[in-house]
Amino acid sequence: MVVTTPGSDFEHQYLKVREQEHRIYTDEQIALLPDISPGHIHYAEWLVRKRSANRLVKYFKQKKRSLYIMEAGCGNGWLAAKLSAIAGADVTACDVNRVELQQATKVFGNIKNLHFIPGDIHSSDVKKRKYDIIIFAASIQYFPSLQNIITDSMQLLTDNGEIHLVDTQLYKEEDINAAVSRTEKYYQLVGSPAMCKYYFHHNISDLDSFKYKKLFNPAGLYNKILRKEDHFPWIVIYP
Repeated sequence: MVVTTPGSDFEHQYLKVREQEHRIYTDEQIALLPDISPGHIHYAEWLVRKRSANRLVKYFKQKKRSLYIMEAGCGNGWLAAKLSAIAGADVTACDVNRVELQQATKVFGNIKNLHFIPGDIHSSDVKKRKYDIIIFAASIQYFPSLQNIITDSMQLLTDNGEIHLVDTQLYKEEDINAAVSRTEKYYQLVGSPAMCKYYFHHNISDLDSFKYKKLFNPAGLYNKILRKEDHFPWIVIYP
């Protein structure tokens, strides 16, 4: 586990990269996400995130029951806010990045069934209850061990709970070295080579010891026929 504290090197490096990538959003923009101006540099990416979020919402609605949901690594809180609109949902969202979490609280703090907590799944305030759903959306790559974080998350699940991994690439063993090399070159390019030590490339085989399945396969025929740019799998892991 990477130890992070307010004002930590991780937070500094992460925010530096976000700024370089034009991913620091105004309060007004965050309130509207995943919808964003077609002229924005990341418009196409947000179309992908929107489809991913809509799939999650549709899936959870079909359960037709109250759900305690936790998003680990919620960032600026846009997805947690979207999930809180599901009837019967109670959403807890945590992140070690205090700057983004403060903005999330500022924008969405008026939502009664949405609770923002500083820290990660190991934080005492997060561990006060069990969750029906735990979501890692574009965040699992910041945890050093996929097996460890899933095992630890299992301890927070209800008997019929589920862990969802979305908007993150998991690699085959033979592809990891090339992916690491690309990441190193990228962070060098944006002037934050130190960020490499906080970004991890996980092997899909690390999930073999768990019961899981893909609810969305980016290599599937449906995605190819529609020519969607949805590159990330949606994986659900069961107790």
